[in-house]
Amino acid sequence: MKVCPQCRISYKDSETVCGKCGGALMTIEMQPAPAAPADVTDHTAEFDPADISQNKVVAMVPYLLGWIGIIIALLASGTSPYASFHVRQALKIQICSVLAGFLAIIPILGWIAMGICAILAVVINLIGFFDVCRGMAREPMIISKFGFLR
Repeated sequence: MKVCPQCRISYKDSETVCGKCGGALMTIEMQPAPAAPADVTDHTAEFDPADISQNKVVAMVPYLLGWIGIIIALLASGTSPYASFHVRQALKIQICSVLAGFLAIIPILGWIAMGICAILAVVINLIGFFDVCRGMAREPMIISKFGFLR
């Protein structure tokens, strides 16, 4: 594509002179569209597929059993980076749930907010559980914004 540098009018590649001002046309190259940003919360590629398949069940336990599941998974995971990743994510969810429990101090609005946070925690746990079922290692939504336990 060619463009007149003065008028900023586009022309076909076969044209050499601007039809409006008579100036010489410049060839411009179309820039490719920028690639979609990679999902920074998806860490699946960082883990060995053999580790993922061997430790799927251990990685599911923290999402299903809460604090007890975190302890069981810590004891059962050994040196598995995949299971450790999911233990950290489940621990983030549990810590946020405990912190949300302090909203119960505030009458009525705090109780409602705490209930919403409890429902969110259950949903995020379920999403984490199904990510493990698919063999993925993604940080849970909302919780991934918090910088602790990276």
